[in-house]
Amino acid sequence: MELHKLRPAEGSVKNKAKRKGRGQGTGKGGTATRGHKGAKSRSGYSKKVGFEGGQMPLQRRVPKFGFTNRNRVEYKGINLDTLQEYVDAGRISDEVTLDVLVENRLANRKDLVKIMGRGELKTALKISVHKFTKTAKDAIEKAGGEATTL
Repeated sequence: MELHKLRPAEGSVKNKAKRKGRGQGTGKGGTATRGHKGAKSRSGYSKKVGFEGGQMPLQRRVPKFGFTNRNRVEYKGINLDTLQEYVDAGRISDEVTLDVLVENRLANRKDLVKIMGRGELKTALKISVHKFTKTAKDAIEKAGGEATTL
């Protein structure tokens, strides 16, 4: 064993990458592997998200339509024929509240519920939800039920 032949164990030392931009003697001076001119050669360069090299970006190419009302109130619609099916199956009795609808997975706890007028109701139900259509309210009252708005 001689001092000038000592080597670290295999894999214990990682070869560091050549230091760029530290003078001509390193072989990586001058442009420091960045090429000549252009934004990418400058310090502080960062590409914007979605930049396509000057080509018209996707979000500007795709057409936009209409208007989105930020104040729109969304209601979960439940039709009379659905309620009648649940009554026939024995899952709903004489009173329908938001708790009953959540229990039967017709609505979620945070939903605003609106009863719609499709189908017909043969059973007298006492329904209390957020909104009713005119036809639904008439059909419920015609069947001997009661429509209460929350």
